[in-house]
Order: sequence, then structure tokens, then C-alpha cells
Amino acid sequence: MDDKQIIEMYLQRNQDAVLHTQQKYGKYCYKIAFNILKNFEDSSECENDTYIETWNAIPPHNPNNFLAFLAKITRRLSINKLRNNTAKKRLSNDSVCFEELSECISDKSEVYDSIEVEELKNIIEKFLKKRSADERNIFICRYFYADSVTDISEQLGFSHSKVKTTLHRSRKALKGYLIKEGVFSE
Repeated sequence: MDDKQIIEMYLQRNQDAVLHTQQKYGKYCYKIAFNILKNFEDSSECENDTYIETWNAIPPHNPNNFLAFLAKITRRLSINKLRNNTAKKRLSNDSVCFEELSECISDKSEVYDSIEVEELKNIIEKFLKKRSADERNIFICRYFYADSVTDISEQLGFSHSKVKTTLHRSRKALKGYLIKEGVFSE
């Protein structure tokens, strides 16, 4: 069943839409959650919560890209779960990808106080559009899907060192771009 048919089922409030979503994208949603949480039970919970959120979001939303819509929901739920699990604790080593970006975007920079999160998203999107396709793909795999460096190198066919170097250079370039845009100060 294609995505348009599944979305139409949601719009018609047909409960089979959830079953078709789970069959087609369950492993995908679980992988996103697991990459962030590194916990089987929490990842399963986020996967299941994704179906509930999707049911509640369609309608009124009618996504053009159903896969990206599911990824965004799963990622948000997983990050919220991670925050809840790590409240008053330091993030685990498994969550290092979020710490990597702290050199560019951190609470100390008062990013969240100085501009809207939506504006920050737009600035990062502009930054990524200026990068090569390979750099964009590596960046998104790491910081959106929370894939490990090893997984990225296997998925994209790059050496481990190329992925690490690209991520380092991207973070450095992003920091410079955010400084230029007036969002981050050293």
C-alpha cells in the first residue's frame, strides 16, 4: 500500500491506517528511536507513541512526505523521552551526537533566549543547503537520525575517518555560520 492510500485512511479515520503504517514503517521508526535512546523498551514505546501521534495529527495535517512526517514525530518523542530519562543527570555516552553540537549550539550561547527555535531551524537549513550533498547527508544522518559514525560510513559507503572528519568540519563551519548570522557568540 502506498503512502497516499495510508494517509487517506487516516483522513477517513480508518483504524487500519495504523496497522499499515506499522507494517510499512515500524522498523524505520524503531531505528530512529533506538539510535537516540539506546534502549529497547523505550524505543518500542516511542514507536507505538508515533502511531498515536500520527493518528491525532492526520487530520488536520495532510503530509506530502509521510516518511519524513513519521521521522519527525518519532525523533521528537525520542528526544523528549531521553530528556525525561536523563533529567538531572549527564547524558550517557550513547547520546554523544547531541553533545557534539553543543560547541555550536548551547544553552550558554543563549540561542533559545535570543531567537525563536523556528528561526534557528531556518538558519541551519540555509547552512545545509550551502554544503555538498555528501556533507548534508552525513550531517542529517548524525544529528537528525542519531546514526553512529560506523552506521553512516556503512550506509553511505565512506570510510570511518571521512565521516568523522566531515562531521568535525561541518560543526566548525556551522559554528562560524551561526556567529556570522549573529546567533552564537564566542
